[in-house]
Amino acid sequence: MSTHPLDIAETLLLQGGSKRGQPISHILSESGKVAPSEMVKALGESHRLAQPIENVLTAEAILSREEVLDAQAQHYGALALRRSVNPPVAKLANSLPASFCLEKGVYPWMRIGETLVLATSRPDRFADLLKELPPGLGPVMMAVTLEGDIHAEIALRQGDSLVRHAESWVPAQASCRDLSESTKSARNLSIAAALLCLTLLYLSPTIFFSLALALALGSLIMAQGLKVAAFLALPKQPPAGVPKLPPNPPSVSILVPLYKEQEIAQTLVARLSRLTYPKTLLDVVLVLEAEDTTTLATLARTTLPPWIRTIRVPTGEVTTKPRALNYAFGFTRGDIVGIYDAEDAPAPDQIDKVVDHFASAPPDVGCLQGILDFYNPRANWLSRCFSVEYASWFRILLPGLARMRFAVPLGGTTVFFRRSVLEHVCGWDAHNVTEDADLGIRLARHGYRTELIQTVTREEANNRFWPWVRQRSRWLKGYGITWWVHSRKPIQLWRDLGPKKFFGVQLLFLTTLIQFTFAPILWSFWLLLLGLPHPLSGIIEGPLARSLTAVFLSAEAITVFIGFAALSRSPHRSLIPWVPTLFAYFPLATVAAYKAVWETLTKPFYWDKTEHGHSRPDSPDADLSHN
Repeated sequence: MSTHPLDIAETLLLQGGSKRGQPISHILSESGKVAPSEMVKALGESHRLAQPIENVLTAEAILSREEVLDAQAQHYGALALRRSVNPPVAKLANSLPASFCLEKGVYPWMRIGETLVLATSRPDRFADLLKELPPGLGPVMMAVTLEGDIHAEIALRQGDSLVRHAESWVPAQASCRDLSESTKSARNLSIAAALLCLTLLYLSPTIFFSLALALALGSLIMAQGLKVAAFLALPKQPPAGVPKLPPNPPSVSILVPLYKEQEIAQTLVARLSRLTYPKTLLDVVLVLEAEDTTTLATLARTTLPPWIRTIRVPTGEVTTKPRALNYAFGFTRGDIVGIYDAEDAPAPDQIDKVVDHFASAPPDVGCLQGILDFYNPRANWLSRCFSVEYASWFRILLPGLARMRFAVPLGGTTVFFRRSVLEHVCGWDAHNVTEDADLGIRLARHGYRTELIQTVTREEANNRFWPWVRQRSRWLKGYGITWWVHSRKPIQLWRDLGPKKFFGVQLLFLTTLIQFTFAPILWSFWLLLLGLPHPLSGIIEGPLARSLTAVFLSAEAITVFIGFAALSRSPHRSLIPWVPTLFAYFPLATVAAYKAVWETLTKPFYWDKTEHGHSRPDSPDADLSHN
């Protein structure tokens, strides 16, 4: 096909013949490409979902996007442009902002004389789009093209600027990206604090350890008190019900970041294919790093359904999940945006529940967090304890915090947002290695609430010792960084959150960090229980020793109780005998805490990736999620 503008114009006239204005369904039926029975079903689905017939036909794999494009061109009397045949004119790339082109599904393709040929993947909305075009473009003519071609051209021409925006979308004052650029006063304060501790340790180790013990015990009491309060705030019975599809149901985009995945791609497609939400309204985006040849090769061997596509993120300053999410977000179109991890197996009706909940929730509910669980809890002792810990977190603590109207640190997956809310809070902090927890706090600071919903995603429990430590160290490093970011201006945090949520943030983050860091001091009470002398035996004796030991044992009892309660709300009641062994499990997190402290000082933005695919489900149907 010729690329000369006049030849293209002639082709346009030829294409706009007698079929112009005819329904696309009629054009496709007449061509013999769709059986009448299939078209009738597709038209019914189009009416039910209030979606164009072409969206239904492509999502259900009845026709290819190429075939539908030709029918659209005939219906609108417009030119069908394909990037492989007629590539856009490069010098027109900046005629419209990339963000505008992504949002509206258009691209300035070429000029025919003074007329700008504006290609669109949403021709049904083109008339409304004309009202939003900036002045100075001159006459505009519509052409139709594939959304993938628009995205590919934008990524080629403006990908570098988009990735820089992804890295700095969150304003500097709300980001941790200046963590490695400490001020002179901050460095002096840190040095002074370190010298004070060392001096006290040298001159009076007894006082030093007494103060450390007081801090550890105080944080222990507050942490366990928060767990009890969360438990008491829960309803006796979790709400249940069959989700209903609202009128004009929203489109849902799911971002799935992948990095160095060798085995998970086919399994991921199979698990996502179980979702019962209409595929016409589902937009699953696999987010890849440009240099990740491993995952690219894996996907090259995998057949993706038409409602799953890929986005490649250009290289940049950092390589993190939140940076990739920010970049890919601009290429999505869903009214609701969710996150899954590579190894996730969501409940089939999960998106239906999310849509139903958002439809009835007040506008200040900006985020929904689902329950995370494991499909390999019985792989070994570590996976059993991990499952108990997750059950306590997602079935007791987080729902309790949400019920008490506290700020909720999000999980990294099975979390869903109203699109407008994500745009308002500027997405994820590209430099924070626990971007989920950070985003949960930023949502609260902007006045939004997070609610927990009764839907489960199963994933792979990280059940190898050193990979577990690496994963936990990243979480703890991110928790410390998140606390620092939001607490460095405490007065502003107080104003944003109010007293209750402010203290909730301090309780949750500080007690978590202190507990794991100072845990060895608390372990010293096992010496008293074993009849051995305590390092502070000159101070801790008699009634005081008995009282402090009672506090320590009570805290252990609360941990066991919460574990029992959490498992009773899960399908893993058979793990109840393993709950008392948690006393040997949590010391692993102390190893991770010291690793996290070192990494915070040396490489705060390093993303210690968790590898997937090393542990199979306990049974063939273990990844089928149930509450």
